[in-house]
Amino acid sequence: MDSPALSILVFRGHSIRLRIPSHITWRREKGGPAAAIPKLEAPQEGEALANLVVVGAQWGDEAKGKIVDYLAQNAAMVVRYGGGNNAGHSVTVGSDEYKFHLIPAGILHPETVCVLADGVVIDPGVLVKEIEGLQARGVSVANLRISAAAHVILPYHRLQDALEEARRGDDKLGTTGRGIGPAYADKAARTGIRMGDLMDPERFTARLQAALDDKNAVLTKVYGAEPLEAAAILEEYGRYAHALRPFVCDTPPLVAQAARNGKGVLFEGAQGTLLDIDLGTYPFVTSSHPIAGGACLGTGVGPTQIHAVIGVAKSYTTRVGAGVFPTELLDATGDTIRDRGHEYGTTTGRPRRCGWLDTVVLRYAAQVNGLSCLALGHLDVLTGLEEVKIGVAYTNGAGETVRDLPGDLPFRTDLAPVYETLPGWSEDLSSVRALTGLPANARRFVERVQDLAGVPVATVSVGPAREQTIVLDDVLARALRR
Repeated sequence: MDSPALSILVFRGHSIRLRIPSHITWRREKGGPAAAIPKLEAPQEGEALANLVVVGAQWGDEAKGKIVDYLAQNAAMVVRYGGGNNAGHSVTVGSDEYKFHLIPAGILHPETVCVLADGVVIDPGVLVKEIEGLQARGVSVANLRISAAAHVILPYHRLQDALEEARRGDDKLGTTGRGIGPAYADKAARTGIRMGDLMDPERFTARLQAALDDKNAVLTKVYGAEPLEAAAILEEYGRYAHALRPFVCDTPPLVAQAARNGKGVLFEGAQGTLLDIDLGTYPFVTSSHPIAGGACLGTGVGPTQIHAVIGVAKSYTTRVGAGVFPTELLDATGDTIRDRGHEYGTTTGRPRRCGWLDTVVLRYAAQVNGLSCLALGHLDVLTGLEEVKIGVAYTNGAGETVRDLPGDLPFRTDLAPVYETLPGWSEDLSSVRALTGLPANARRFVERVQDLAGVPVATVSVGPAREQTIVLDDVLARALRR
């Protein structure tokens, strides 16, 4: 280090400036990289921690929850900035598994404030159930905060979602049917109902009735469905309002103050880069902004308050729903990866489409998110394969090599992947806690991924548990200093 605050790290040709908290000390193997579990001492008075964004670098389902849980130990606040209960995070602590659909994974750390910010769309029934489930397991939700400006998913959103998807026939988008898209559509049309409205019975009644006048006309005349009754919705959502009222507040000032004051804010993304409404593989995308820029749009924090962006990627690629997937494996290897990786949706239970790692996608994610580093997950899932492939480019119908992600990827059925093939490994990785402990072929795979992605790998996950994480050469010091 050239000063107590600033470290210049040269990692496989990349020069990275990291500000590392002085209260973090690392246990090292003799001659090896930092061990996975740091010893934390009390922060020094006045010490400023960085504000980090954690994003999915693929099509979602990258195990962002594990990284958020891992980093939340040093964050004063974890903020979910977009999406709804169409996303899910799984976090394993010891023998316990927690599945989150709306609440940030940081809730497992009782001192961390967890925020559902303005950019989130909230199904109150799902949220109440999630809160009650955590409380039944002894997890405190006292530090949960819900933005009064977050939009509410209502019964007509879910119904409209299902009816629209059914009407598409063979051209389905593959939505979860949770009402996310219709809720964001109402938000853009300025006809949505927000959590602050839900907390005010008189205002909620008036806005709901106005919305139903329009929604019932569409449901009955376009889809031939039965109209919805206001009374039933008012009764149901009145119960939700009562349960959620203690948590609802104006969150932008809270988040902004924590970000400015160096408390360490962790912005938790949902879904993944290629599902972004603007920069994803449109139209096979979600309705919000999972990319790092969404952390500003969905919270009210300006871009100058973001200090680093961590991209989370699997050691292979998965996606759900429809759309072109160049490295998809429709064979026994794909089935093996799905079964070993338990590749079934946290929210829907749907089997995920599986394929080899696509570094064309990773380079695109690094570009649009401004990634500082990668958290590479599920390396253990590839154990036992005789060879492992990495997609490095595509070839088109004219035989030309395509190295950058095409803007019309969802329609490019002429693209075929170009692979590099590496030898596999058979050794069990679950107890490895340092890069030097990995089999040589597994290390070679990690090194090749960061070379092809153009972003240094900061952590490698070798299992679902918190402790099954390798930290590489202090690229990620678990909490960065400004």
